[in-house]
Amino acid sequence: MVANSSKSGGAMPPRNTELAHPKPPVHPPVPPPRRSEVVLPPLETPLQPPAGFRAVQPMSISLPASPGSFGVPTPTAVTTDSADLRRQAMANAARGPHRLAAQDKGSNSVRFTQPDREAMMFRSQPIPGPPPARLASRAGRARSRAGAMHWDRRYDSFKTWSGKLERQITHLAGGPDGLEDDGEDDVGDVVGSHSHRTCATSVPEVDRFYAALEGPELDQLKPSEDLVLPSDATWPFLLRFPISAFGICMGVSSQAILWKVIALSVPTEFLHVTAKVNLVLWCVSVALMCAVSATYSCKVVFFFEAVRREYYHPIRVNFFFAPWITCLYLAIGVPHAVTRATRLPHWLWYVLMAPLLCLALKIYGQWMSGGQRRLSKVANPSNHLSLLGNFVGAQLGATMGLREGPIFFFAVGLAHYVVLFVTLYQRLPTNETLPKELHPVFFLFVAAPSVSSVAWSKITGEFEHISKVTFFVGMFLYASLGVRINFFRGFRFSLAWWAYTSPMAGAAAAAIQYSTEVDNAFTKALCVALSAVATLTVAALLATTMVHAFVLRNLFPNDICIAISERKVKPIMELQESDGNDIEATDAGATEA
Repeated sequence: MVANSSKSGGAMPPRNTELAHPKPPVHPPVPPPRRSEVVLPPLETPLQPPAGFRAVQPMSISLPASPGSFGVPTPTAVTTDSADLRRQAMANAARGPHRLAAQDKGSNSVRFTQPDREAMMFRSQPIPGPPPARLASRAGRARSRAGAMHWDRRYDSFKTWSGKLERQITHLAGGPDGLEDDGEDDVGDVVGSHSHRTCATSVPEVDRFYAALEGPELDQLKPSEDLVLPSDATWPFLLRFPISAFGICMGVSSQAILWKVIALSVPTEFLHVTAKVNLVLWCVSVALMCAVSATYSCKVVFFFEAVRREYYHPIRVNFFFAPWITCLYLAIGVPHAVTRATRLPHWLWYVLMAPLLCLALKIYGQWMSGGQRRLSKVANPSNHLSLLGNFVGAQLGATMGLREGPIFFFAVGLAHYVVLFVTLYQRLPTNETLPKELHPVFFLFVAAPSVSSVAWSKITGEFEHISKVTFFVGMFLYASLGVRINFFRGFRFSLAWWAYTSPMAGAAAAAIQYSTEVDNAFTKALCVALSAVATLTVAALLATTMVHAFVLRNLFPNDICIAISERKVKPIMELQESDGNDIEATDAGATEA
């Protein structure tokens, strides 16, 4: 750099060019991408330029070629503080692999040189992570994604498609191709001991149901038995929804019939009951029937194996008549304002009776076949449900104006009722005795005689001797069950309680029909008493059901009766003993030989 002289024209003394023009430092060639030039002020050395001159010293800084020294701060701007520059140089020499070297002896410049690559140590610096809250949220999202992509395969043996449809939907949604294998790895440690149980595809025999189950509806597992489904978890709702839920629909729809008869009959005119009660109950019955039917239809679609096991259950199979009986009740209990304007078509009766006929052919045929499902072995009070449809269908057909069809079903129902009645009274040694907790279903003894008396009166047009005989039989059975107060102690709530609401309503309706024929104070009092008992029973059961469903939330527990194994699994001790006996028998045979 050239210094400016004074403006005077006189001769100037000779100047020290070395001081005015210091030699620039000689630097080794460095590639441009790895080098930057920063101009720094001169260091405080004894050799200073004279006053009036300003010297500028260049400084070369070589940036490291590796990320090992990225954490070392480097000067990036021109500064006038020499102390800061010295502190920066000392810090670089102490922390980084750079070396502070002086250039030529006559130079005051400072140069940072890059050390040899062989002597350099590359150390990775830790990357600062997110806060713990964000890590927890990420872990939760990861677990939720993993749970959504891996399906619980413990219930595949009861699913209609065994989980294939769910995996196809997941694959279409962008899931991995190896979902099935990954699901096995992830769920395997969860199911653990249940891995050998999910292969149950065959239905247990009738003897197996009686050997493995106990309780009021054969729905409680014996301590020595095992399940094919996990017992320590709550099953899907559809698996816990039983066919016996249609008993609720039967109870409410039978009340609609009862209040229709009360509003239209002469012996109960003094009660001044309006037909709107029948309309409200009928609408509620239709709503309940639609809800229960839709729910159980979903169970048929998604868990058909569970429905199949219910059908082979010796008690649950009788509740498969309940949906069609409820439809018959709804047809009989249609509000009078509707039937006055238009009569029900005849084809409706044939549509409703066709499924009942198919079920009757199947069930009654098993009773007579002499096999494992012969009547002497599987007879129980719930078998009355399979007979009740014949009499209710006969009543509806006679109300519509049909004749031959109602007589046919009345005859079939009467013949099988006599056989069932005698079988249940005998209690043969081959018949499995049910516990006393099933006593609500014992009121089904009353249903068939009461409904048959009304059905025969509709067929003949009057309440004649046959109707009276069946009515008296029903009243006697009603009284014999009512006086046994011990039956009402020591049992827990169950959906089976709804089974005797329909017989009570049928008995009250039959009493009103009988009071029409025999009109006196006693028959009127009997009508009022039976109607009050039936109504209060339904109201109490409805309130109890609501409490268990929405407050206690135990209305639908795990349906144990559909999850028993095909055969009893021997405990480990029994297996070891049997293996030891086999080995001893083999050794004994070898010794004799």
